[in-house]
Amino acid sequence: MNHAQMAASLLRGAADFFRSMKSVDRAIERELEANAQACETIADRVESDPSGQAPRLQGD
Repeated sequence: MNHAQMAASLLRGAADFFRSMKSVDRAIERELEANAQACETIADRVESDPSGQAPRLQGD
């Protein structure tokens, strides 16, 4: 497993963790899902372009 694959795997694990926590704390369910989706988005980017640059942030 290379570094990019490992990073993507860890990010997908984090997404699973955030989703599992939704049943524990319904008050922050939307935030947990947003975090899970963000982790999956970054995992997809790491897999598709492991040496790519991060997109510019708003306000930069």
